[in-house]
This record gives sequence, structure tokens and C-alpha cells, in this order.
Amino acid sequence: MTAKRTVLKNSDIVEITLAPPPGHQHLRTTIKLNSGEEIVLQEATVANLVRAYVGIKTHPQNTSCTLVSYELVDQDKKKEFASWQLLEKDKEPIVNLCSPLTSTLTNTNSPNKTP
Repeated sequence: MTAKRTVLKNSDIVEITLAPPPGHQHLRTTIKLNSGEEIVLQEATVANLVRAYVGIKTHPQNTSCTLVSYELVDQDKKKEFASWQLLEKDKEPIVNLCSPLTSTLTNTNSPNKTP
């Protein structure tokens, strides 16, 4: 299967509306294109994009980020979060980091240590 890639430019977009649908509390982002297509993003998806964008733009070293979809069980997530999450690809879920944590933290006082 060949994935179709579409790059959206500002000139491709008629309007973007952020509003909760009637009877809902979470925002939906609707992007209306010149072609007549509409792309609707749920609030959590936009929040993940914003988190990744801000993380790249404000970090002195990070230049990219890949978010991957994970289904988390209740004990692996905060109570108010949905089971399906977009998490940074290069970072393992925190539950998998517990055992090697002590070896990772050695020599943390070095002024030249790269995170």
C-alpha cells in the first residue's frame, strides 16, 4: 500500500474553525479546504501537535519529534486521560523505564552532559 501524502499550505485552506460540537465539551478543529474536503481533528490530536511543536521550538537541541499511537491501560496513564495516546516515538512509556533508571542517572553532575 502506498501512502498518499498531502501538504497543506495556507492558500489551500478556506477556513479553520475550532468549536465543540453541540452537546460536547471538547473542541473539534475543522479545516475546510479549497477542494471541498474537510479535515476534522479532535481536541486531543491538536493538543498533541501543539505539545510537539512547542517542544521543538523551545528546546535548544530538539529539531524534530515523531508521535506514535499507543493504547495505554489504566495503571499506565493519568485518570482523566483516554486510553489511546500519541506519545513521542523515541521515549518509552514511563512504566518501561523504571528498571534502567539508576544506570541512566549516573554522572548527572557533569556540566557537559548531553540529555
